[in-house]
Amino acid sequence: MSARFTGRTVLVTGAGSGLGRATALAFAAEGARVVVSGRTAATLTETVGLIEAAGGTAAAVTADVARAEDTKELVRRTVETFGGLDVAVNNAGIFRGGASTGAFPLDAWQELLDTNVTGVLNSLQAEIAHMRGHGGGAIVNISSNLGPHRRFPGLAGYSVSKAAVSALTRAAALDHIGEGIRINAVSPGAAESAMSLLPGETEADRELRMKGASPLGRVTAAHEVAAAVLYLASDDAGAAVGTDLVIDGGVAA
Repeated sequence: MSARFTGRTVLVTGAGSGLGRATALAFAAEGARVVVSGRTAATLTETVGLIEAAGGTAAAVTADVARAEDTKELVRRTVETFGGLDVAVNNAGIFRGGASTGAFPLDAWQELLDTNVTGVLNSLQAEIAHMRGHGGGAIVNISSNLGPHRRFPGLAGYSVSKAAVSALTRAAALDHIGEGIRINAVSPGAAESAMSLLPGETEADRELRMKGASPLGRVTAAHEVAAAVLYLASDDAGAAVGTDLVIDGGVAA
């Protein structure tokens, strides 16, 4: 592995499992000090254990991104623990679906907006507040191919929330690039995470489904999504501003 992030502090939300955990592990493998965050302390402890077992450095901070006071405290504790914040990955999100637009439950709609949209805004505001006074940084928001790039029946709420993340990423990128803060997004398709499993579906079932549903013929590996995030966060992507990088095997092409 390279050492692109040696000496840098990286914050990853939603890092207790799935793509967030894979991303945190990838940053640590390239030399970063990583703060992993989420709502469940036990899974965060597992992520820290995996990083440390591989020789990396990490700390866990529980937080709910839907609460602005939590994201402010999360950034404060990140800086307190490792001395700064150079990269942030806003990955925390939830999935709700299974109902048409005309019958979509309002409580599920509000929950999606609170976590997937307001949660990203809360995170951005706390991260930007630190970065603008400390030499800038890089932020990567995790969106989805659903919403900004394709639609599917029964997923109105989730699609709207992720389309909003894509739009918010572009707006924030223009607002803050002058302060040395690069903001971009990665939009995965079905990847190696529990969120991409249909109700009652096993991982083997998902692989069979994706053989026909994806031009690539398989589900996207978690490390492939993580690699895209690391690229956008790295100096190699210095001219990437407001990019929404789709990693879905060609499904939305």
